[in-house]
Parts: sequence; structure tokens; C-alpha cells
Amino acid sequence: MAADVPDGYDVLVLGGGSGGYACALRSAQLGLRVALIERDKLGGTCLHRGCIPTKALLHAAEVADTARDGARFGVNSSVASIDMPAVLRYQQGVVSRLHKGLQGLVSAATIDYFPGVGEVTSPTTIRLGDTTLTGRNLVLATGSRARSLPGLEIGGRVLTSDEALTLDVVPGSVIVLGGGVIGVEFASVFRSFGASVTIVEALPRLVPAEEESISKALGAPSASAGSSAARVLGSRASPRTSPGSPSASRTGRRCRPSSSLSPLVADRCPRAWASSRPGW
Repeated sequence: MAADVPDGYDVLVLGGGSGGYACALRSAQLGLRVALIERDKLGGTCLHRGCIPTKALLHAAEVADTARDGARFGVNSSVASIDMPAVLRYQQGVVSRLHKGLQGLVSAATIDYFPGVGEVTSPTTIRLGDTTLTGRNLVLATGSRARSLPGLEIGGRVLTSDEALTLDVVPGSVIVLGGGVIGVEFASVFRSFGASVTIVEALPRLVPAEEESISKALGAPSASAGSSAARVLGSRASPRTSPGSPSASRTGRRCRPSSSLSPLVADRCPRAWASSRPGW
């Protein structure tokens, strides 16, 4: 935290994620006096719980697929096993390197960085503990968080993308609730790692927010044995209380698809991800 707080800033940025720090850096480049407030780690969701750690997992999955398909290139290779603790060490190494680089970038710029919880008290002020920061412009870049389904408790076998990023074992089978970008990424990773994957999507195609040609490409069969996954499209899943189920002791609820789902999903509810985090 800066030792001396100026009487006023040109720009107050609340949130140090990819939107917040980019705004702060650009404002500083333009010669403005900037304060950046972040309650967690600089870099936010994208760097620590989103884009970057997910892409690290996808790269590890790509390596597994390439090794599995090595004979096509004249290289006789195979995947004996997936060492998830080692994969997570690689993932965190990538995140840590980029985090340090970002910290250096912000430190080198003319930005006052304040770690802590900021509270907006007026259109021009933010309270940070006993300190009040004042600015002509206030930028809210508060980011996003993982969202669950109504009535569904997260825990045990039911995970959000946050927990999925730190899973230290490859599950035998996975159900991914949501066939958007995030859901498809996790489905791809764990299918490449050897899990049996089912994607449940309420709309009639995968990644429905993207162009239809992308959905068609994702639905096409691939030459790689590790890239395919079962899909249940046009169906919804809903949590229902089932005290006698195996997961009830840990979560109090059982992930149970609605009656519109196929028996493949209804008979098997191993792990579920609520993958509805906006803004990745």
C-alpha cells in the first residue's frame, strides 16, 4: 500500500482482474493518477481461477492426446497414466510466473496499488479500512464468481469450476452441467485424461453463444481417441433431495437429472460441474 495517499486520483479502479488492471495500466500510460484496489490476488478470476489455469490443463491434455496418437507421426508412444499432482504443479507454475510478471508491471507503472476490500461510499469515493480514497472517475471491475443451481449444495462429488481446477485425481466418469465454453473445456480436459464424460446442455447445441459452425466442429468425430464425449442436448438437470443416496452424507443432496434426460445420465451421476461463470 502506498505510504502517502494523494488528496485525489483521476481514476479509482475497484478490482484487479483482467479488466481492472488493464484499465489502470492504460490510464497510467495516459498520464493519469491511478489507484487500483483488489481484495484477493492481482490478476483476478482470469489469471487464478479461469482462463490461465484452464489453458494450462488444456495444454497438458493436448500433450496426452499427442502421445496417445504418436504412431500417426511415426513415434510409438503411449500414455501410461496421468499424474494429476504433477499436472497441478505445472498449472500453478504457469499461474505464478504470470502473476509475478503482472505484479512487476503494475509496480513499475505510476499506479498506487491497495490490497484489501474496497467499499464504494459515493460516486467519487471508496473506503478501504480506515482510509478513504477519492477520485474524479470510479471504475467498477469486480469480476465474477462460480454460480451453482438453486437448491444445489457444492461439495463432495458436486463441484464448480473453482474446485475442478484443483482436482488432484482423474475421476472415472464426469457429468458436466452446461455445454458452454467453460463446460466444453473441462469436458475436453478430463476426456483427454481418460475419464468418461457426459455433457448436459439445455440448448440444442454445444457452445450456443458462439457461431453455429463452431458447434458443428465440436460435434464432429475426431481422430483422437481421447477427445470424444457423450452429449445430452436440449435437456436440463435439477437437484433433488435423496437422503439415502451415496452422496447425501457429504452434500445433503444428490445430483439427479430431470426425467427428460437419457438413462445414460440418469443412471450415472459421478461428478457434476456447475460451469456458469460469466466473463472468461
